[in-house]
Amino acid sequence: MFKFITRKPLWVNIMAAIGIVLVALFVFIEMLSFITQHNKTEKVPSVIGQNIDAARQALTAKGFHVQVIDSVYDNTIGALAVAKQSPDADAQVKLGRTIYLTVNRASAPEVSMPNLIGFSIKSAQMYLQTLGLKMGDTTYKPDIARNAVLEQRYNGSSIKPGTKLPVGSVISFVLGSGIGSGEYQVPDLIGLTLAQARNQLNALNINIGSIVPMDNVSDTLNAFIVKQIPEVFTEVSPGTKVHNVIHQGQVIDVFISSTPPPARDSALRY
Repeated sequence: MFKFITRKPLWVNIMAAIGIVLVALFVFIEMLSFITQHNKTEKVPSVIGQNIDAARQALTAKGFHVQVIDSVYDNTIGALAVAKQSPDADAQVKLGRTIYLTVNRASAPEVSMPNLIGFSIKSAQMYLQTLGLKMGDTTYKPDIARNAVLEQRYNGSSIKPGTKLPVGSVISFVLGSGIGSGEYQVPDLIGLTLAQARNQLNALNINIGSIVPMDNVSDTLNAFIVKQIPEVFTEVSPGTKVHNVIHQGQVIDVFISSTPPPARDSALRY
């Protein structure tokens, strides 16, 4: 066999070797094309909004592999529905390509309600958005803190900070409208419990300001008010008193004690 090769001119052997290499390369490329399914593509169907099981069946029927890589929560689509896909719908990709899916959660995740009392309405709204909560209605009542959050409410009731809520829950606010036009004589709170005074002032849209304990108070709501600022009267001259006035939205600071103040002559209260 080797004599057959050596009897041929060198250039013939070189050409033969080149031919063998070219044939082998051609065969290899054809086999590679067959293995990788070169030039065989398929349009990716849209599975957005479909249940994950239906989406998986539709994609595998087209020759694609399916992999769920993430989950989100979107209350505009059904539970376990496809929220995102990659590659996008209508993309031309090779057969056997993996389609990556993001699926909507079966139930809404929960977040803790923050304490937004005292926040401006803009800041409170931005804070809610970062947690996935929504802002509902806003109502107003007279308060010196204009456009500040006075109360946070959920389903018509006040909600305490730390309460667990589903993402997407709607939070309503009571905001301060500034000092109101209503003017009242300063009410006499001396001798009332803090709870009684608060109820009386709420009816007038006047707020409790600072609460200063005068002794070891263990039950704040049932403690007695022994001093208030502003006081009921101002003595403009010896023996002459003028009733002080207060507007809606203003505050009265109170000093409380675990024991009631001494009884006063009723004439001194007016």
